[in-house]
Amino acid sequence: MNRNNEAVRPKKFLGQHFLTDLSIAQRIADTVDACPGLPVLEVGPGMGVLTQFLMKKERPLKVVEIDRESVPYLKEHFPALADSVVEADFLAMDLTALFDGMPFVLTGNYPYNISSQIFFKMLENKALIPCCTGMIQKEVAERLAAAPGSKTYGVLSVLVQAWYDVEYLFTVDEHVFNPPPKVKSAVVRLTRNQRTSLGCDAQLFRRIVKTVFTMRRKMMRNGMKQILGSDHPLLSDPIFTRRPEQVSVEEFIELTNRVSQS
Repeated sequence: MNRNNEAVRPKKFLGQHFLTDLSIAQRIADTVDACPGLPVLEVGPGMGVLTQFLMKKERPLKVVEIDRESVPYLKEHFPALADSVVEADFLAMDLTALFDGMPFVLTGNYPYNISSQIFFKMLENKALIPCCTGMIQKEVAERLAAAPGSKTYGVLSVLVQAWYDVEYLFTVDEHVFNPPPKVKSAVVRLTRNQRTSLGCDAQLFRRIVKTVFTMRRKMMRNGMKQILGSDHPLLSDPIFTRRPEQVSVEEFIELTNRVSQS
């Protein structure tokens, strides 16, 4: 437990890198303005460098923090928010209980060791999260935003872009953190697209995407043999001569339907 005015120590096992540049914290907080009127949930507030700017947005705000040292610090230094500090593991939370089932904006300077898992949790709760913003590793941000044909286009790109429009907003250098991470960071905004249904078997869609990208440098045929069998007539289709990174979200949806019907 920390004493009065004593800073919280960043913990490596929690993937913590505390942002120290207030101007960048302000810019991250402002990313939620694109989704007006909704409550905001901040993940991993740490010592509240981003929280202080989110509080000025004059809308319901809750913060979820797993670090037992950060929780009392936040309650002490942000007394107006004390009842809205949730000590929990975001990845294990029931998000429907947060704002009485209301949709909300998800944001944060996300812990680097769970950033991809945060986006998979978002997908599981896409009906509750029309907008997600925040700071992650630059590499993960590039994967989220990658277009087909890019070397960074992969499982995360396809599964997220099926439901969200992704904006890579700006890059953040290492020196504005304590401790400095070994990689650059980036701020992104994800906004739910107009899709209300994939139009295919969602479970099979995920299985196909994840399977073919295990062999991303090889032709689609190699991965699809694990799903269709090695002598399935569908494997003669020209799409299977392409690599997974060359196939769009819409083509993966169409392919899923063809596999379902075959």
